[in-house]
Amino acid sequence: MTRSTAPLTPLAMAVLELLHERDMHPYEMTQLMRERRVDLRVKLRPGSLYHTVERLEGQGIIEVVGTQRQGRRPERTVYALTEAGRDVFVEQARAMLATPAQEYPQYPVALSAANELDQDDALAQLRTRVLALRARIAADQVIIDHRLTRHLPKMYWIEFDFTHHQRQAELAWTERLVEDLESGRIPWPDADPGPARGLSVVDSDRERNGDKAS
Repeated sequence: MTRSTAPLTPLAMAVLELLHERDMHPYEMTQLMRERRVDLRVKLRPGSLYHTVERLEGQGIIEVVGTQRQGRRPERTVYALTEAGRDVFVEQARAMLATPAQEYPQYPVALSAANELDQDDALAQLRTRVLALRARIAADQVIIDHRLTRHLPKMYWIEFDFTHHQRQAELAWTERLVEDLESGRIPWPDADPGPARGLSVVDSDRERNGDKAS
């Protein structure tokens, strides 16, 4: 079977990462992902992992190596990485580490839409976000402290550390935004209309510099 050259999804990468440890069936993969809180960085929906496993098998990236049965439960199919699958995993890991991806998070979209709200309403939502971020950061710290007590090598949970610091940066930025809006350092559009809507950043810069085309 020919090896797939299509980029693997984050969930597919998580599956292959587990299969580097040992052969296992999809139910065990799901349990391990939840236990290790992989679901905080990968969308793990009911049935999505099984669909991913089937697709990886069809691409020749993993293969069936046996079945397991526990008690009266149905037999579970056990999968292993193929040599081609190891190559695909390594190639994609290298590419993902080296190349910043163009991602589309919701927060910048919400910030762009914020000026359509009343200022008090927008500030109320931002304050709610601040509280939610503080709660998540505190929950992150509990998990980090637990992992530190277990003396796990940091590279085993480095992705969680990255997400934790990303949240801290977002919290600090959002707190500054709230303070700037409350103090008037950033005026609300009703008070200062600013550049006309529809102008690009380059066009706005040209207007400020008096560099408009004649």
